[in-house]
Amino acid sequence: MNRLALVLAVLGLVLASLGLVLAPLGLTGARAGAQESVPAERLAARRWFADAKFGLFIHWGVYSQLGAGEWVMHNRKIAVPDYESLAATFNPVRFDAAAWVALARRAGVRYVTITSRHHDGFSMFKTAQTPYNIVDWTPFKRDPLKELADACHASGIKLFFYYSQLDWHHPDYWPRGQTAWDNGRPDRGDWSRYLAFMNAQLGELLTNYGAVGGIWFDGMWDKPDAPWQLDTTYALIHRLSPAALIIPNHHEHPRPGEDVQTFEQDLPGANTAGFNTSFVSGDLPLETSLTMNDSWGFNITDKEFKPVRTLVGYLVRAAGNGANLLLNVGPRPDGTISPEFVARLDSLGAWLGTYGTAIYGTRAGPVPPRSWGATTRRGDTVFVHVLDWPDPLLALPPLGARVRRAYMLRGGALVRFDDTGAGVTLALPAVAAGELDRVVVLVTGTGR
Repeated sequence: MNRLALVLAVLGLVLASLGLVLAPLGLTGARAGAQESVPAERLAARRWFADAKFGLFIHWGVYSQLGAGEWVMHNRKIAVPDYESLAATFNPVRFDAAAWVALARRAGVRYVTITSRHHDGFSMFKTAQTPYNIVDWTPFKRDPLKELADACHASGIKLFFYYSQLDWHHPDYWPRGQTAWDNGRPDRGDWSRYLAFMNAQLGELLTNYGAVGGIWFDGMWDKPDAPWQLDTTYALIHRLSPAALIIPNHHEHPRPGEDVQTFEQDLPGANTAGFNTSFVSGDLPLETSLTMNDSWGFNITDKEFKPVRTLVGYLVRAAGNGANLLLNVGPRPDGTISPEFVARLDSLGAWLGTYGTAIYGTRAGPVPPRSWGATTRRGDTVFVHVLDWPDPLLALPPLGARVRRAYMLRGGALVRFDDTGAGVTLALPAVAAGELDRVVVLVTGTGR
C-alpha cells in the first residue's frame, strides 16, 4: 500500500474514533455483542493458523543487553534517561536473519512471532513516529524486522509482529497503569495522542514489511478499563491487511474483531499462571505460548531449560486441545541464539519429521488430553499420543465411530484392539529406546 493509501486509511480510522463511521463496522464498541461478519480472507487465514500448530516466539530487544529478562526496566526501576542511554549502545552485530529462519525451518515451525516493540517502548524497526528505534537510536543502523521479513517470505514462513500496548517510555501513556513507577516521565499526557501513535506504528508494520500474518497484542491488562478504542485499531488492521489475524494476549473473553484466543504459559482452559481465563472459545483458533526456560527475554542466569520430552508433551497436549504451541526463544544481545535453544529446536524438528502428520493440520481428538497423553484427529483418522503409560493395555472411551484398523505411526506395525460399546482397548507395544511419544493411528468409519 502506498503512503497516500495509508494516510487515507488512518484518516478513516480517526473519523471512526469520533463515531462518524461506526455503523458499517456492525458494532459500536469493543464489547459489542452483535454477530460479527468475517470476510473470506480472514476465515481462510484462521484455518491456516489452526492447521499450523507450531510457531516460534522471539523476545529480543534493548533489555537483552542486561541479561535479566524483558521486564528488567521495570524490575530494576530504571529511569527513562538511563534506559535511553542503554538503548544507544545496542549493536547486535552478529544478527543473521537467514540463520534464524533456517533454525525455524529445521524446527518445523510454520510461523514466527517477534517483538516489534515491548513494554520498554523501544521500537525494533524503522519508524517515522519516533526516533526511539533501532535504526535511528543505535549504532546498528539496520532494521532487523525488515531483514527477518525478507528471510521469512523467501522460506515460506509466516511472520507475525508482537506489539505492546503498554509503554513504560512514552509520555502520552497516561494515566499510567498498574505497572507504573516514577521513572522520570512527566505527570501528564495525552491518551488520544498515544493511541494515534500506536495506530500509526501498526500501519507501518502492516505496509512496510510485505505480507504479515498478523499482530500479537500484549499489555492491555496494564489498564484493562482504559478507552483503548479497539474497534478503531482492529478496523485499521483489517483494512490495511484483510487477511492479517489479530491475536490479543489480554487474558479475557475474545472480543469482536479478534481472530485467535491465546493463552500464556498455560494450555487452553488451564490457569496455573494465575492470570488466564478459563473460558475457551469454540469458534476461534487457539494458541498457547510457552517459554523454553523460565524467561521470555534473554536471561543469562536462567538455566531451567525444559527437557525435549517435556516440550514434545506440550506440543502434543496443545494439539490435543486444538491449539498451536508458540515456543519462545530469547536471543542474546549480539543477535545470536543460545545453543540450549538451538539444540531443543533441532530435536523438536527431528521428532516432527517422524510424527508431524499427527500434529500438523489436525484438530482436537475425541478424547480430551489425559495424564497419559492426548488424541488428535484429521478426518476419519484419530492419532492416539501415548506419552506416559506403563501398562500394556490402554482403555479409551467410545470414539464416536468404529475403529477399522490400528497401527503404529512409526514403523507401521499393526496394533491389536477391541472396540465395544464401552470403548476401545489398545494393546500397546513396549516403549522403544528414546521414544518420546507412542502414536497409534486409528482409522475409523464405516467403509472397508
